[in-house]
Amino acid sequence: MTVFVDTAARTRAAMPGRRSTAWLALACLMATSAIGGSAAAQARASGAPAGVKAPPAYVSYTTHEGDTLYDIAGRYMADPADWALLSRLNHVPAPRRMPAGIVLRLPTDKLRQDRDTARVVAMSGPVEHAFGTSPYLPLKTGTTLAEGDRVRTGTNGFATLELPDGSYVTVAQDGELDIEKLRHTVLTGTGDRVFDLHRGEVESQVTHATRPDDRFQIRSPSVVAGVRGTRFRVDYDGGAQTTSVAVLDGAVGVDPAAQGGRRAAPAPGVPLQASEQLVKASFGNITHAGGAVGSPVELLPAPALLQPARVQDGKTVAFDLAPAEHAVGYRLQISHDADQLDLVRDMRVSAPHADFGALPDGTYFVRIASTDGNGLDGLPKVYAFERRQLGLDASAAQRAGSHDYEFRWFVSQSNVPTRFRFVLAKTKDLSHPIVDRADLPGGQLVVSDLPAGDYYWMIVAEQFENGRFYEKNSSVRSFTLAR
Repeated sequence: MTVFVDTAARTRAAMPGRRSTAWLALACLMATSAIGGSAAAQARASGAPAGVKAPPAYVSYTTHEGDTLYDIAGRYMADPADWALLSRLNHVPAPRRMPAGIVLRLPTDKLRQDRDTARVVAMSGPVEHAFGTSPYLPLKTGTTLAEGDRVRTGTNGFATLELPDGSYVTVAQDGELDIEKLRHTVLTGTGDRVFDLHRGEVESQVTHATRPDDRFQIRSPSVVAGVRGTRFRVDYDGGAQTTSVAVLDGAVGVDPAAQGGRRAAPAPGVPLQASEQLVKASFGNITHAGGAVGSPVELLPAPALLQPARVQDGKTVAFDLAPAEHAVGYRLQISHDADQLDLVRDMRVSAPHADFGALPDGTYFVRIASTDGNGLDGLPKVYAFERRQLGLDASAAQRAGSHDYEFRWFVSQSNVPTRFRFVLAKTKDLSHPIVDRADLPGGQLVVSDLPAGDYYWMIVAEQFENGRFYEKNSSVRSFTLAR
């Protein structure tokens, strides 16, 4: 952007006496610069001829009492020696201490940028990081990363980075992401954040950009995805050489990663509307490397989770989904938090059933989405669930030399007071029990003088812990008693 001198403000800042006259003359000189700059801006707005170099852009700085060009260049220019450039550009004698209120022009391409850091706020599974060409080392929560750092995840490995502005970048399993740029301009506070995705998926939650030149980009070998505040996913499949973009909130500008054989990406300040494709919320696209950017397609709605309130008390954590129309598969992710920043599992299935295997007890969140025929994951829905394994094993046998039948059972959560219910019937549905004993304190029961025949039985374990009631049924078992 270009900011021109406010000559009225400069005149108001004039000081009495001989010094006032000098600064009034300076204001006139700077006003002349402003007129020339304004003409350049108008020429640019009307469109410069092809091959003509665009005029330089400037930002303004309003002086404080006692400022010198040495001070200003030292604080805000990439090269402190550029005080000489500021002197020529603004017609200000270098040694002069300036009064407050003078508006100076500073070229944007020479402003000082300081590097920022990203903090690892969550991770699980195999995750490594490296700087430049250094070897990979295990990554830990709390580590700070910067430009030049690389992050690599393995199977069931996840890492989430928090940026200085509160944005989050999550690297999913089997992914590889480089931090290309992570810095801000000292004078304006403008942020420049660019990440290179070489493999796998990255999901970003980006805070809304407050400055026109703020930039956030995810680059893959086939596209550049830029945003100004949104939640979106970028997935690069190296085998198929395709990049998929799915927008959950806001909008994403998608451009080709290369044009005319040269690497290309929108510069800071370029509006999203100028992108080759503007992908809005609830839409996504797929782009092949070297091809045109894919057209937006609508994402599938989220499927429904069956029995969402069920406690996951089995040996494994498993979910059943209601089959969704147009879905060729489903994706389920488990996290410690509802925002899915602290991921621990990620699974794709072709049928509406997923078994994650063993998982420690605790409170979790599962996010589910349908996958369409293009391979795009649809809109997600998040459910909270409790993982509290309650194993219940039971057995039955006839006592030797008698007509008594002995039943035994035990639970895995033996440190919690447990009551049991025993049901014995002649039919598998247990609808007409011949024995129904509730509130049993122990893990054993003997039934005597059973006539010959087929029998079905079940144990129900009941526990009350932390203000919540838990119930676990064994499977219905059977035995045949012969005389």
